[in-house]
Amino acid sequence: MIMFLRAGYVVGEAGILNTIIILCVAEVISLLTAISMSAIATNTPVAGGGAYFLISRALGPQFGGAIGLALFLAQALSVPFYILDFTNSVVASFPSLSEWFVSIALGTAAILFAVNIISSGFAIRVQYIVMAMLALAIVSFLGGALLLFDPALFQANLVSSYTKPAIGFWTVFAIYFPAVTGILAGVNMSGDLKDPARSLVRGTMAAIASGFVIYLLEILLCGGSQQRADLQAQPFEMLIKNALWGTSFLVIGGVFAATISSAVGSFLGAPRVLQALARDRIFPILGIFGRGSKDKDEPRYGLTLTLGLTFGVILLLGGGDSMAAFDMIAAIVTMFFLCTYGMINLAAFVESFGANPSFRPRFRFYHWTTSILGFAGCFVVMILIDAFAAMIAIMVISGIYLYLSRRVFRSAFGDARLGFQYAIVVRTLQKLSRMTPHAKNWRPTFLVMAGNTQTHMTLIKYAVWMEGGRGLVTAAQVISGDLETYAARVKSLREAMGTFLLNNALAVFPEVVFAEDMDEGIRTLAQAHSIGPLKPNTVLFGWPRSAERAEVMFRNVWSIAAMGKSIVIVADKACRRKLRLGGESISGGGASRTGR
Repeated sequence: MIMFLRAGYVVGEAGILNTIIILCVAEVISLLTAISMSAIATNTPVAGGGAYFLISRALGPQFGGAIGLALFLAQALSVPFYILDFTNSVVASFPSLSEWFVSIALGTAAILFAVNIISSGFAIRVQYIVMAMLALAIVSFLGGALLLFDPALFQANLVSSYTKPAIGFWTVFAIYFPAVTGILAGVNMSGDLKDPARSLVRGTMAAIASGFVIYLLEILLCGGSQQRADLQAQPFEMLIKNALWGTSFLVIGGVFAATISSAVGSFLGAPRVLQALARDRIFPILGIFGRGSKDKDEPRYGLTLTLGLTFGVILLLGGGDSMAAFDMIAAIVTMFFLCTYGMINLAAFVESFGANPSFRPRFRFYHWTTSILGFAGCFVVMILIDAFAAMIAIMVISGIYLYLSRRVFRSAFGDARLGFQYAIVVRTLQKLSRMTPHAKNWRPTFLVMAGNTQTHMTLIKYAVWMEGGRGLVTAAQVISGDLETYAARVKSLREAMGTFLLNNALAVFPEVVFAEDMDEGIRTLAQAHSIGPLKPNTVLFGWPRSAERAEVMFRNVWSIAAMGKSIVIVADKACRRKLRLGGESISGGGASRTGR
């Protein structure tokens, strides 16, 4: 579609060299994204929802939901984008129909809706006819351009010549980029493919390669066969005029086919993304869109919503300058697609860099560096196209993410974020262990002998207060007794302690240790508890409530001090009583020696 209506315009504005650069940048982003997509698709079974499914299963429902909603909007907005394009080509071919512009656009939307509502299989069969027409049209206009090729025109059109100050390289890039977003068409139909992993990889790579060759030929041949003014003012009309051997009808049929094909693809994809979002219960309000038809599970509610959005956009933008509306929608769609591409790359990076044992893609040409390059490329290009629009898009997606982060989902996707964080922690601990400690980098690392956390909240809060967000606190409980009786309870007690700390908003790690002897358990815990180089340097005890407990505590205080660790004894107001230990009278306010 871009090939017929706007590629010539981009060449006229940016020049042949810059347009080739635009094509290469766009194709590189698409290729890097396709590599990331292939890695994920060959690692896990791909269900319905396309790119949303890939992202949500790698980054979790929060990221998946935010991008899934943006992807639905991008594809839903693509439908009126393509239909306005189709209508513009009809009016350009038959000027007498210009008064019926909006009616033609609305009628086309209704017909495409009817085609899709019958079944996706019928819509896909229509695509085969469309593809044949498209191939004939490409041969017609490229052949005509080849016969009319003039080296002088090629030289004249080599560099840029922008018609308005507001138009620049990234402006026309935004117009051109939707030409390479077709790689998501196959992903969107992932739930309908027999072997998604194999078909998606081969089909996507073939589409990128063939698309690059055809677009490059168009840039070179059209740039060398048409005047710059014609490229800028009437790119589609010149393709018709210069068609091979007078076969202008093939070009007209081709642009009709291209726009209809793209609209059908978006009509197929958008409702399926919405259906997958609804079935995952990401947004409860979307529940009805998770339903499918009884026979083939077609997302008819999503189709109806897409039709409604299409009608709204056509009525809003179809009455004015059709090319201005076309370019505006193209810029919006470009932003959403770049966000989606970026998240696909990020998803693959998180999976690979986290080194999850479950991530074993069968796609051999993948490395996590390609994903991070693709991710960075997407967002750099977004900023260069329109920094304000990019920030708005990022803020909208971030807002959706924050909203979803507050929700508790019934089912977890087993996403890769845990593995990613684990890998970062391990790498950081390994680096930390190789560094030489220095006094100015000392950090408080507390081991709190908390016992029952619910009755020792003061002790734990005091440790958190002293740590001040600059160290680490572990609340520990030692259980003594018969091994067979208590060993099975350690895990459940640790989980209960963790839940209690979380509910009280305390950034404290729980630990429960079993030992046959309490003294031995405390000393072993103080000596052995660590995560690599993160060893406790300070041990906290609560003021004992009885002389018997005081005996135990002070025996362990001397042992722990001998290990080179600091000791802090915290006296709760409720426990500030005098205790007699041997020849000493000790209280929460201090200690004094007395005789026996």
